[in-house]
Amino acid sequence: MNSSASYTIDAADVPILRNAILQFAGIGYGETSIRERLGLNDLTDLRWRALPIYREEKLAVRDSQAIAIDLFLLQGAIPLTELDRLFDQADQAALVRAGLLLLDEPGIARARASLFPIGNHLIFSDHAWPSLPHPGYEQVPPDQVMFIGKDSRWLGRATARRPVGAALDLCTGSGIQALLAASHSRRVVAVDINPRAVQCARFNCQASGVNNIEVRLGDLYEPVGDASFDLITANPPFVPSPRDSLKYRDGGRSGEDVQSRIIAGLPQYLAPGGMAQMVTEFGERGDEPLANRLREWLRDAPMDIHILRLHEHSVADYSIGHADGAGSYQAFLDSVQDWAGNLRTQGYNRIVSVLLAFQWSDPTLGRPWTRSEAPQSLHSAANTEVEAAFAAERMVRQANFHELLERSRVRWAGPIALLEARVLGREMSGNTQAELLGQGLPILQTLDPVERDILLLIEKPLAVSELIAVAQGSNFAVETILTTLGSLIRRRLVHLFQ
Repeated sequence: MNSSASYTIDAADVPILRNAILQFAGIGYGETSIRERLGLNDLTDLRWRALPIYREEKLAVRDSQAIAIDLFLLQGAIPLTELDRLFDQADQAALVRAGLLLLDEPGIARARASLFPIGNHLIFSDHAWPSLPHPGYEQVPPDQVMFIGKDSRWLGRATARRPVGAALDLCTGSGIQALLAASHSRRVVAVDINPRAVQCARFNCQASGVNNIEVRLGDLYEPVGDASFDLITANPPFVPSPRDSLKYRDGGRSGEDVQSRIIAGLPQYLAPGGMAQMVTEFGERGDEPLANRLREWLRDAPMDIHILRLHEHSVADYSIGHADGAGSYQAFLDSVQDWAGNLRTQGYNRIVSVLLAFQWSDPTLGRPWTRSEAPQSLHSAANTEVEAAFAAERMVRQANFHELLERSRVRWAGPIALLEARVLGREMSGNTQAELLGQGLPILQTLDPVERDILLLIEKPLAVSELIAVAQGSNFAVETILTTLGSLIRRRLVHLFQ
């Protein structure tokens, strides 16, 4: 049985580690190049059951990139002759001392940690598939550090990247969100309750050469005192588990033990003008609006909430996906029943993966608002789109918005695909959907007939006064035109400019 990475390094070995990371970048060990090499639309599509296929079909040519991917991403065992092509003997010895490499059989090398590419960063963390035999464990260690998975990538792509003074990353794990925030924050505080995660995050700070991050051990906000932050990020344990066995993953039987406390703390720790963003999952009960639960945890603090619904899971699919398949088929069936029974006990009829964003509400714009959207995917950076959603919603809520409109010009926000569906042979209006192309958050917006017609009239930039004159020719009232423009601006299909 192989031990986990220690995430400790001597000061003398830090330059060697940084040089090794630079070498990896030089051979194409990056998010885009690895995705292309493995034939994936996105690294979130990587599947452990397909590892033999990746190796046989995509990594058969054993160049340096293939060897590095096999060793540090696919958890492979490679011969020392291949390791020698990646690192010289001094580098190998330093990586062994740092607890990243294991020479556990004559002539065989394995990685004790994975090296995950995300954006322009390379992040060490524990393996994504700890139960695999290369390397493997009899069970997942209790102090396992969360790997860089789909939720980490989603949050990294959606987090606002405007310059801020102070950022806080809760449940930091490997430190990935803190490292991403370091590039646009004067200082970053990263917190985790797992001592080994704290060690891993500090290790990654050393490896990256970042010096504006302070990693603290503690329970959520407890280590930060009464400080406030311009940006708060969190990827908490959120899985509604019947056993609560994986500390980095499970959020109690409801899944809400940790995330409810994070949200409850936002009114105290989020600075005016700041933004808090969290990736998580929620069990939903019937038609109960998710916003009701969020506002209850906020204790009705006046915050605007933007919800991105990224994926829905049925109780059956979620239970099958999380059940323990070890042992016998009957043991697997019993585990599925255990998971499904817990979800039913909680009253959940589906589980939804979401990205949440919170900002303090402007009291001059009326009551705090909640906006929920369902993008088709999140495969590229979408941070500006999240900020644009807040800006658009606040613009249309201004008391003098219609007056502002009449003095302005409008244009399409970019290329727009318009999809229409009709029932042939029937006298009934079809549905129209519009999608702004080229977005990190591609969203199909359902339009009513008036919205469709007004959108089509904005084929080129024009003054709203001109648009009103043209639309009135189609018997649209001025108030209807202005209200419709507000709806199109709110959904970022149309831009307002002077």
